[in-house]
Amino acid sequence: MLPDSVLTVSALNRSVRDLLESRIPLLWVGGEISNFTAARSGHWYFSLKDDGAQVRCVMFRSRGQLVDWVPRDGDRVEARALVTLYEPRGDFQLNVEFMRRAGQGQLYEAFLRLKARLEAEGLFDTAVKRPLPPFPRAIGVVTSPAAAALRDVLSTLARRNPSIPIVVYPTTVQGEAAPGEIVAALERAAQRAECDVLLLVRGGGSIEDLWAFNDERVARALRACPIPVVSGVGHETDVTIADFAADCRAPTPTAAAELASPAREALLARVSEAAARLNRRLQRDLDTRAQLLDHLSRRLVHPGRRLEERAARIAHLAERLGRAAALGVERRALRLDRAGARLRAALPPVDALAARVDRAAQRLDAASRRRLDLADARLARLAQSLVHLDPRAVLARGYAIVADAQGAIVRDAAALAPGSAIDITLARGGAAATVDRVDLTRNPNP
Repeated sequence: MLPDSVLTVSALNRSVRDLLESRIPLLWVGGEISNFTAARSGHWYFSLKDDGAQVRCVMFRSRGQLVDWVPRDGDRVEARALVTLYEPRGDFQLNVEFMRRAGQGQLYEAFLRLKARLEAEGLFDTAVKRPLPPFPRAIGVVTSPAAAALRDVLSTLARRNPSIPIVVYPTTVQGEAAPGEIVAALERAAQRAECDVLLLVRGGGSIEDLWAFNDERVARALRACPIPVVSGVGHETDVTIADFAADCRAPTPTAAAELASPAREALLARVSEAAARLNRRLQRDLDTRAQLLDHLSRRLVHPGRRLEERAARIAHLAERLGRAAALGVERRALRLDRAGARLRAALPPVDALAARVDRAAQRLDAASRRRLDLADARLARLAQSLVHLDPRAVLARGYAIVADAQGAIVRDAAALAPGSAIDITLARGGAAATVDRVDLTRNPNP
């Protein structure tokens, strides 16, 4: 940028904004809130000030939703913010990313460490938590007698079920001595064993005000107490270690009283509904029994009259049986006659059948003789053929069978050599010989 160049106001503000955002990282700024305004858009506008200066701040809706409390003028806070410039007006401001009450950082970290350690021990496991009694005979309240929370609890219990006795175990609920007194009150309630459920309650406040309920001694006393305990500490957004250690957590003291006490109107309504159901069932059973009695009374008949009815029915059945038997015999006789007539009509004359049998026998005899004659002639021809093919017949005509030393038949003189041993088979007997000479020119068929 040249020294003599002229910048527009927009360019100047943009350059200053870029310079601020690039040179100064996210940082924590502590101060007191003043001029706090919650816009309809959900954004928060306020100033942070101390004794010597103040700075404008904006916290956009997306970031403000992460804060579980609403700031007010005079609250001392610590804000994690980005230093920037609002270009349209050239206002130096902080864009707040997160905000907490002053001093809460260390306390909240201590809260998280204790919560993690006790949770690792299994102190918060749901398996060890006990259910609340549905109809407690007496309710104990562990709180300060001067606390507004006690008045809220007493009025709620009186409204819901004034017949339940209430026992107050007084203790301080704020300050350094509060954890020890709360533990003592829980132990006293356990020793006296006069209540079925205990309410540990306190009104809202800062994290410092509620710190007694983040004490490890209180958490262990809650788990050691043999009586189920409902924790109702602070407002809905307040969470303490006692809430995790108790058998049940309520968002407010009033809600704790409602959880522990059954509503008298609801109980009366349930009793009325049960009584109505019982009356309807009894009336239905009576009506059913009356109807059954009427039905049985109609079925009840004098024994003599029942015997007469049975005798008349038997006579009627005997008469029907006789008629049915006679009719069945007649029908079967008629069917038998018809079947005999059809059978006689279907059979041919016996003489004609006998003549047909004689003729068939004669034809069969003649055919058998012809087949035997043909078989005999064929057998004679086959026997004659076998005689001609019999080697012994050939040998009888003066021929011989010559075999070499290995027993193979010699058909060609070329297979022999002078000195070869041969075996000669004749029509009767045989001989062993040695070849003196081989003549390949001799031909038996000149």
